[in-house]
Amino acid sequence: MIGRFFEKIWKFLKWAIIAFFGTSILSVVVYRWMPVPCSPLMFIRCAQQLKNGESLKLKHHWVPLDSISADLPLAVWASEDQNFMNHNGFDFTQIKTAVQEHMDGKRDRGASTISQQTAKNVFLWPSHSWVRKGLEVYFTVLIETLWSKQRIMEVYLNTIEMGNGIYGAEAVALEHFGCQAKDLTRRQCAMIAVSLPNPIRMDSSAPSSYMYRRQSWVLRQMRWLGEFPKREEKEEKK
Repeated sequence: MIGRFFEKIWKFLKWAIIAFFGTSILSVVVYRWMPVPCSPLMFIRCAQQLKNGESLKLKHHWVPLDSISADLPLAVWASEDQNFMNHNGFDFTQIKTAVQEHMDGKRDRGASTISQQTAKNVFLWPSHSWVRKGLEVYFTVLIETLWSKQRIMEVYLNTIEMGNGIYGAEAVALEHFGCQAKDLTRRQCAMIAVSLPNPIRMDSSAPSSYMYRRQSWVLRQMRWLGEFPKREEKEEKK
């Protein structure tokens, strides 16, 4: 009896593991081309709004990368992850620095790359558990393997939270600046990038003095980086 019980448990676990890997890989392959319609965070925020007695607010309009101002991926690259084009999903230099600063008793700093943030936004939920972190590593490896850097940036800019109930470049452009994403100015793009670490507290439509100072830094970094590489340019160099 005990042997048959464990045999059933093993069979269940085996099929559960197969189902997980199969569905996760399939979803990453599908999202290599298809727009991401929603994210777990969007549902979580909606649930929080209902719980707090607030009216539902979910602004999300998917647009392709070439319909977004070229300054926005450049600003995000400059602000969030300057090694984005060179690493394979993980910036070990930044991770080492963050760990050292934590050991020195300094304020914790984020070391997540744009790839890791994209994996978390699309496939996972906000949490600091080891299970969530392990899954984030897994999905980061998948998207770095199956997607181009341009696709990762495109998905990132369409799913990242950019304000209260606002997700993606087109939504924040319409809500905060009264224009489409393709018409965002260089300074507006830099300000959006500044808000990303905490878009609920840091409103890109009503910047604080700190945000203006940070915007100036991002603009300088953008000039230094030049422009975000297009897929065609990258392929020509191969």
